[in-house]
Amino acid sequence: MKRLLAALAVAGLVMVTSPAHAAPQDGRLPVRPAPATQVWATRAVTGQPGQQSQVYLRLDVEDLHPRVVTAGTDSVRIRGKVVNVGDRFIEDIELRLERGEALTDEADVRQALREPADAEFVQPSFTPIVDRLERDESKPFELTVPLRGAGRTSLQVEEPGIYPILANINGTPDFGGRARLAALSTLLPVLSVPGGAPPAPPANPAKVTVLWPLADRPRIAGTNPTVLTDDELADSLAMRGRLWGLLKGYQSALNSRLGQGVCLAVDPDLLRTVAAMAEGYEVRGQGAGRGEGEAELWLSQLKLSASGRCVIALPDAGADVVALSRARLTDLGRLALAGADVVREVLEVQPTEGLTWPEDGVLDQQALDDLVAGGVTSLVLDQSAVAGTPGTGPVRLDAGDPGDSPDDGDGTPKSTPATTPAAPADGTTDPAADPDPGSPGDGNAAAEDRTVKAVRIDGMVSDALRGAAETRPVAGVTTPTETRPVSVQNALAALTFRTAFQSTGQHVVLAPPRRWNAPNGEVETLIRTTESLVGDGFATPVGLGSLLAGTPEQTAALSYPVESGAREVPPAVTAEVAASWDEVRLLADSMSQQDAASAEPADLVDPLRLDLLRAVSGAWRGNEAGARTALAVGREQVDGLLSQVTVTEPNSPILLGSGDSPIPLSVKNRLDVRVTVRVVIEDTPGIDARDEQVYQLPARGDRLVPVQVEVQRSGRFPVHVRLVTASGVELGERARLEVSSSVYGTITVVITGLAGAALVLLSARRIYRRVRAARAAAVRVPDDAGGITPEKSSTS
Repeated sequence: MKRLLAALAVAGLVMVTSPAHAAPQDGRLPVRPAPATQVWATRAVTGQPGQQSQVYLRLDVEDLHPRVVTAGTDSVRIRGKVVNVGDRFIEDIELRLERGEALTDEADVRQALREPADAEFVQPSFTPIVDRLERDESKPFELTVPLRGAGRTSLQVEEPGIYPILANINGTPDFGGRARLAALSTLLPVLSVPGGAPPAPPANPAKVTVLWPLADRPRIAGTNPTVLTDDELADSLAMRGRLWGLLKGYQSALNSRLGQGVCLAVDPDLLRTVAAMAEGYEVRGQGAGRGEGEAELWLSQLKLSASGRCVIALPDAGADVVALSRARLTDLGRLALAGADVVREVLEVQPTEGLTWPEDGVLDQQALDDLVAGGVTSLVLDQSAVAGTPGTGPVRLDAGDPGDSPDDGDGTPKSTPATTPAAPADGTTDPAADPDPGSPGDGNAAAEDRTVKAVRIDGMVSDALRGAAETRPVAGVTTPTETRPVSVQNALAALTFRTAFQSTGQHVVLAPPRRWNAPNGEVETLIRTTESLVGDGFATPVGLGSLLAGTPEQTAALSYPVESGAREVPPAVTAEVAASWDEVRLLADSMSQQDAASAEPADLVDPLRLDLLRAVSGAWRGNEAGARTALAVGREQVDGLLSQVTVTEPNSPILLGSGDSPIPLSVKNRLDVRVTVRVVIEDTPGIDARDEQVYQLPARGDRLVPVQVEVQRSGRFPVHVRLVTASGVELGERARLEVSSSVYGTITVVITGLAGAALVLLSARRIYRRVRAARAAAVRVPDDAGGITPEKSSTS
């Protein structure tokens, strides 16, 4: 039985709508909006460990009331449905609500959040739900159990505390014995027992700060006009959608007793995307997008709500600053910090200066040093990032010496293993690098004070909001593979324990997951319950500014969790991003403005920089395929810009009249800026390219470029030409030219000369032989007087 209970760790308290409303898979958020009422679903499996398990029944819990038990509550009601998802009918389906012993220690509560505690201390009688359930059939149920009472009719709750409770479904499948077919476990906080006195608030209530994130995964695939990879944001921004629900939750928190303790944390890239959608946009492969009106309404309401409020700019595009730091992509890291300008422009608010909240709330020392060099003075971190530091209040972090840079002095990083943090860096880059616009610091801002304040998120509450880990190999009950658990109820139990059962006045920084996907009803439940704890005196709201204004009592050391390192955007991806970033930087160096009225180079290259930053988004942590897809989008944009400068291939062969005649090339520049290029002649037999010359192409114009070559042969042959920037970045596609030459090259001249010389020699030899033969013939003529030849005469 305990093994079955332990299996409930996976289920936790799952809140999904249905398999169609699945939480993020490969970084993708649900297309369909979540309903206003929550659905907690679990799916049962039976079988022996190590054997194939058979799924029989799914338990969907649509409502649990109350979420926190007070003196005016006398029972617990659970409502939902059971669904036969197996391959046979099931008979005699019964349900009961069980409870375990109260958890009074923080360690016990944390353990129960990781792995459900024993909930079989009190077991009321089973209540029949349905006699028979056919395949694919469902049956609604509602069960009310008294909190107090004798015998097996109630949960027998006699004292306040945090209680594990278990919804247990038994039944008999066809061809099988009676067994537990489904179960769901959660924690139920009890502030006071029914009929008892209301609990007295502590003299030193907990200090609650709420960080409310609004973020999404990168979706922009092109600008001018804006093109998105998909149209899921249209549904998310619409009423009852994910981002709509989070906006409503934010507004509800602002208008409650929590108001002064709420701070909005927003991804600049989300604001950039929604603002572009409001102006009209397209979806890749689908034509015009359908979310223009939804984007305009959502953005206008957010802008109105955030006016004059605390706002944090998250790293732009949710950049994985640790992965950027490891890859020594310091310029991209600074670009991620420059997103505060987008928040300022779109929402017309001033975000908290020098503050950032890294992905997962964790950092290593090298990333911290780079952030400080970029102008960061305060951080929001998870408790796991400063493990071993007691308490819950802000702490001090020491950044490294800015002189301990891993650079060799010329902008080239030293060799550092990807899995081992490198030495502290000062954030400097290649002197030739084009500075990023909007950089929040020049690397020297924090030269005197290298101390950073860090606000710690309450790990117990935030872990509960994240939910249990995805599918674990356990027997008994498991979460459906198509859902990721979201557990607001467990988070409420953890928050109630912090505020009502730990009277130490500690700080409780409540922060939902970065891309939270809780149903809208659960979002409201979290806000209402937290407000109730404030109203009852168990907590008091404290603004983020107040936390940052105080002097931390402790100096902490960073602790980078091993599992966080395993989830980073992998080095193979960041290496490709670095190579593309260098191309963009060198391309920018080759550009210049045509005149005061024309475009600036930054107008063309800045969107490319953002495209590459999106490939290193924290949304891709643990999802290399998603990162590579985003990188392919960025690479496509870079290649598209490079292709705007090309060689125009002539329709007819180019005729060369002499050995040093230049090859005329027509080069086209479709960019709105001047570009400096070099022409490279590929190795071609019979043609020697002279020193490559540099040419400046006018914006949006053509230029006839004479390429100086030396032709060494005649005939018709192909010549391959390519354009590169002055620094060697290839532009456009290589061109193939047909060249026709009537010129005799040096070899031909030599051969002709040798042939002529040979002809002269042969002619001279022939003449010589003829003369010699003639003379010999003259000597052999007979003498008329003597009758003998002179030769014979001389021999006689």
